Amino acid sequence: MMAAGLGWLLWPPHAPAAVLPPATLAALQTAELIYVATRRKDGALSEISPIWFMYTDDGKIFFSTAPDSWKAKRIAAGSPLYIWVGSPDGPMLEGTAAPVTDAAFIDKMGAAYAEKYWIAWLGLFKPRSGRVAEGKTVATW
Repeated sequence: MMAAGLGWLLWPPHAPAAVLPPATLAALQTAELIYVATRRKDGALSEISPIWFMYTDDGKIFFSTAPDSWKAKRIAAGSPLYIWVGSPDGPMLEGTAAPVTDAAFIDKMGAAYAEKYWIAWLGLFKPRSGRVAEGKTVATW
């Protein structure tokens, strides 16, 4: 079981940033949302959910979610993560996710969200290291 208070980071092992098609890189740099899905126990793909994200220059995708969400539970159980960039039919990436617990980095995610999403700028729905430490939010890469 996943420990409370972690974050998530997606790393697409089959398509590092250096080899992603230029259109996919451009989409990651400009898209407002990514759409994610995981695999259920029976092997079926979960519903595709839109989420906020941060893309870094070194080709990593970071996002946060509730620790009790099915997405978080499936990732913790080893499900691959499927991402469509910008829309449910946008460029697709497949990878694995790992927890992020570095408080300074989580606060960096929050600042990036505040620049990207107006409601996060108001202080709502952005990653905060305190919420991650309390187990209220999970950050991932």
